[in-house]
Amino acid sequence: MNLQDLFYRSCERYAERNALSFVSGEPLTYAQVKTDVERIIALLGRMGITKGDKVAVLGANMANWGIAYFAIVCAGAVAVPILPEFHPDEIRNIIEHSDSKAIIISNRFRPMIEHVIHPHLIRQVIMDDFSVVGGDLADHPSNIERTPVSGSDLASIIYTSGTTGRSKGVMLTHHNIASNAKACLQIQDVNENDVLLSILPLSHAYENTIGFILPFMQGASIYYLEKPPTANVLIPALQKIRPTIMLSVPLVIEKLYRNQVKARFVKTKWLKWMYEELIPFRKTVHYLAGRKLKAAFGGRLRFFGIGGAKVDAVVERFLYEARFPYAIGYGLTETAPLLAGSNPSQVALLAIGKVLDGVQVKINNPDHTGMGEILAKGDNVMAGYYKDAAMTQSVFTDDGWFCTGDLGCFDKHRRLVLKGRKKNMILGAAGENIYPEDIESIINNVKGVEESLVLEQKGKLVAMVHLNIEELEKQYQQVMSDAIQYYNERKEDIHQQMSDFLEEVKRYVNLHVNRFSQIQSVEIMPTPFEKTPTLKIKRYLYS
Repeated sequence: MNLQDLFYRSCERYAERNALSFVSGEPLTYAQVKTDVERIIALLGRMGITKGDKVAVLGANMANWGIAYFAIVCAGAVAVPILPEFHPDEIRNIIEHSDSKAIIISNRFRPMIEHVIHPHLIRQVIMDDFSVVGGDLADHPSNIERTPVSGSDLASIIYTSGTTGRSKGVMLTHHNIASNAKACLQIQDVNENDVLLSILPLSHAYENTIGFILPFMQGASIYYLEKPPTANVLIPALQKIRPTIMLSVPLVIEKLYRNQVKARFVKTKWLKWMYEELIPFRKTVHYLAGRKLKAAFGGRLRFFGIGGAKVDAVVERFLYEARFPYAIGYGLTETAPLLAGSNPSQVALLAIGKVLDGVQVKINNPDHTGMGEILAKGDNVMAGYYKDAAMTQSVFTDDGWFCTGDLGCFDKHRRLVLKGRKKNMILGAAGENIYPEDIESIINNVKGVEESLVLEQKGKLVAMVHLNIEELEKQYQQVMSDAIQYYNERKEDIHQQMSDFLEEVKRYVNLHVNRFSQIQSVEIMPTPFEKTPTLKIKRYLYS
């Protein structure tokens, strides 16, 4: 399989159907997308881009991003998607390391590359209207001969910015991406009647394959937001588009649960007790909240995919009891990305789901519980890291298995269960395996905590917490208001209230974890934790 064949087949089969659009824009049909892609292929040719050349893509989600991507890969060149959230230094390094000969970039991101001076970078194309910086070539005829492309040809180099701090160029072939998109259909059907609202960056493998290539392959319609997905932007868009499919990362749905659902049922001690202790009461309010949530999403949602990080167990329980059409997938950029998943009718609490057909997964050196590192093989596994043979060799076993760096096991139904990152696991004093993600899940459900990070410091478990100041102001309203006018008189009270709160967090957590996972201290993180583009905390900055 290759992306060129996939693209032209869809454009012919679904020519008159809507393909790509802004929420408030006029949709482009598949036939119009084909015309635009061939125009940009001709433009690339006149700029001297030939098969195998690298072309960077930097911009927010829009129809023209997809047109640029398809033009590059259908021309036989290699797309280098760059996440807009990257620091300018990272962007410069990616352009230089990838030897990109051209970049297609949104006008508002051009200041981020103004200091890039690289001999290979010969052209800039403005994504907004496909004008060429330093010379307009867009009006040249678009009569072109189709460049032959095979499945083994390199299609994309995606640079990851993970929790380890070092960006790596993941080389994905046409077959890696196309085969993974096709394999996803075994989990969830996508068809020409589906409507997607895209809120994750197209430059990430998760959204690129599952939220773009897959629906385009099936003739679905994809809509993009003109602004970041804040509540004020997202809610009207949901009501207008009424999507049938959406993809998200855990943090989005976790914040929605804590701020919009749970917050309503912990306002008083009586309500809090009923919510936390009376299971029938909790299930009832979750079901009712689920009905409102589905209505808020437009009433047609049939698949809400969650990926990119481990999902909080309490939040997943809410989604399950709310009968919200969610499903969890697991994979990595290096696997293009999906390895395992389920659809809403197959979900099981705390489990990912079955491994995709055509993909092999095994647990390496499992312990007595069956837990070990997840290894994978399949058509979707990357060709390697660009210009880094040593790093590539380090993540493959001698017999060709890719080492994911994630810990997991299989349940009795052969569903994959994810535990956390291997490098995050803390070894206790007596050799016990301590999984900080599990402890953080408990801390994050304490009222007043926004997010947390559990680390080992000098042999002790320490929790760093970033607090929800608005919530604390409500909780200690009198003290906080008095502090403005009488701070010098009341500062001891304020400090004591905060100390009491942190002690309560510690007590609550230690009641809910085993003996060797208990935390010794809680420290305040005054600012939000720095995160990757998929909203995972960059642990290496705090360890």
